[in-house]
Amino acid sequence: MDEAKRRQNERKFGAWEEPPDGGRRYWHEVIGRSGWRARYVKEVDQNEGTCKFYQEIYDEDGKLVEIHEKYPVDKGHRKVEKG
Repeated sequence: MDEAKRRQNERKFGAWEEPPDGGRRYWHEVIGRSGWRARYVKEVDQNEGTCKFYQEIYDEDGKLVEIHEKYPVDKGHRKVEKG
């Protein structure tokens, strides 16, 4: 495992969880002026190599409304179906 990368990710994102696969899921949230919230998420493997990076957009009620997957392939913004 790359300890320097892990420390850098911890400082940059500030929050994380450790799923059972041995990797980590880091995130950082930004509040918009209109009450919406963006969460930037980075998923890494057990060696701290980036597997996936995406943005989640939540409305003023805290409901996930849009996802923008940026890495490994930029898929653009995708609306989340309302359940």
